Amino acid sequence: MDNDEPLEPETKDEPEMEPEAQNSDETLYCEAEASVAVEKEKSGRESSETDLEIEDTEKLFTTGQRELYLEACKLVGVVPVSYFIRNMEESYMNLNHHGLGPSGTRAIAIALVSNTSIVTLELADNCIMEEGTLSLVEMLQENYYLQDLNISDNDLGLKGASTISEFLQRNISSLLNLQLSGNNFKDESAELLCQALSNNYRIKMLDLSHNEFSDKGGEQLGQMLDVSSNDISNEGVAKISKGLEFNECLKVLKLFLNPVSMDGATILILSIKKNTKSKMEEIDISNVLVSEQFIKILDGVCAIHPQLDVMYKAVQGFSAKKMALLWTNPMKLIQSYADQHQITVIDFFKNLNPKGTMTMSVGDFRKAMIQQDKVPINRYQVRELIKKLDGKAGMVNFSFLKKVKP
Repeated sequence: MDNDEPLEPETKDEPEMEPEAQNSDETLYCEAEASVAVEKEKSGRESSETDLEIEDTEKLFTTGQRELYLEACKLVGVVPVSYFIRNMEESYMNLNHHGLGPSGTRAIAIALVSNTSIVTLELADNCIMEEGTLSLVEMLQENYYLQDLNISDNDLGLKGASTISEFLQRNISSLLNLQLSGNNFKDESAELLCQALSNNYRIKMLDLSHNEFSDKGGEQLGQMLDVSSNDISNEGVAKISKGLEFNECLKVLKLFLNPVSMDGATILILSIKKNTKSKMEEIDISNVLVSEQFIKILDGVCAIHPQLDVMYKAVQGFSAKKMALLWTNPMKLIQSYADQHQITVIDFFKNLNPKGTMTMSVGDFRKAMIQQDKVPINRYQVRELIKKLDGKAGMVNFSFLKKVKP
């Protein structure tokens, strides 16, 4: 062979990134390389379908959940999160403070497109930015299992609010609870979110606390939201109250840690009294010190809306002894009634429910407890019962109560 003749280069196959079949989860995520080249995303969408799917659509449904996530990480060029891999078959996923960034969020979103296990997803403080938000809303168009999403403290700003607003207006997901606290939203964002919520009939709870809304934003959001820690004064509350006089959908309003006095709180509850169709169940003004006169007004409001609970700081002039009487253990009263009538405690609660099931919505339960005449119980005791009966996600559950023999 002539020494000047060029040697034919050897061809080597690209090393495969698939993990070897081993028992350790470490193998599944450590072998992925962070230096994989990332393809630029298409500048526009060619159809209404999500672009989160890997090109081989068959692979999306045939590959295991872990392998799909590893392939997604390889696609976007990030190192997989071991916690996500270990818990992707659980209903609750907490990825707060994981430093995912937009690309890491995109990999998670790709894996969640076909995930049927995770119901609650926590993604607070991950710097997901507008790009990560877009990946999440695209995923939510395909995933009909996820119900609770927390993307607080991600500095989404106006662009993120715009993306979320467009998504909410389409009413195409199963999302019920959305936390957007601390995302640098200002009045412009409030306007966008109001547009979305005026057309959205799925979201039941929206947390917009710790943003930067002014009284103008408070006026815009008055017919719809939670808005704690936003420097909303009595003037802003008065404008919110105007909206509440006509709103027939809002159930929870959180206004704690705002500079609201008892005067503002009084205007707020009177707006509920004026609205006979109000479905308001909970108002949180837990930093406001109220008077006995306020309590009398509240009693009148609750007579019209027995499903309503208002949380405030304390009552001026109420002694510790008087407060203790209000908080007398309600379960003991119910147990005593059950013993006298030779029924179980669980039967007492089931009889409150027209459906006769073990669960009720918090609002329906509160209304039923206030209106029943078998056991004398006040609003404070009902609140305590709701805590004991696992009043999360707007529901109470009787199933854990032990049956008491007659």
